[in-house]
Amino acid sequence: MNKLVISLDGVVVREATLSKEKTTLGRRPYNDLVIDNLAVSGEHALFHLLGSEVYIEDLKSTNGTYVNGAAIKRHRLAHDDVIEVGKYKIKFLGEGQAPAPQEDEEEKDWAGFVTVPGSDLGLFSAPTPLQTHASIRVLNGAAAGREVQLTKDRTTLGTPGVQVAAIDKRGGSFVLTHVEGAQRPTVNGAPVAGDGLSLRNGDVIELAGTRMQFSNT
Repeated sequence: MNKLVISLDGVVVREATLSKEKTTLGRRPYNDLVIDNLAVSGEHALFHLLGSEVYIEDLKSTNGTYVNGAAIKRHRLAHDDVIEVGKYKIKFLGEGQAPAPQEDEEEKDWAGFVTVPGSDLGLFSAPTPLQTHASIRVLNGAAAGREVQLTKDRTTLGTPGVQVAAIDKRGGSFVLTHVEGAQRPTVNGAPVAGDGLSLRNGDVIELAGTRMQFSNT
């Protein structure tokens, strides 16, 4: 079956199959595929399943729909085509094909979160390791006790379309910044503003209902 692999900053956040004749994509909740991002129009694009072929059509979106870097109005998709919608990249896999394994598959799907390596490394690029003992530990929910080592240039946490934040390595500091969502993450109860906040050992981060503690020893 034809499949869409949706990625944010190079890591898969969702997969969807194209089983209907028409599948809509947009920011509004009534779409078949909802991407709650301001760069995505309410009704952004439409996938047409015509026999063995799949077409994508831009629905006069504000920021456009791109396939392999080129703006399109209507395009017949081929296996491995990459669609760009706002900040998201959507890889099209033709019927019977499977996605390539991801570098950090074991770090996905905890408490509804994903951890996203890399800053501007591109789709499916490997992160650059750093020598550090910094980490975050989940304090509540089903994933309580889960710990993620901050060994990459950027670790992005959150639920795409709801609330996303990033922890960036800047010199000897780790800086938490707001990436996406109407609400900003908090540190020790205070919202993160501006260009971000340098984290200190023991700081408690709250993001999309999940509380985490930063450790740097």
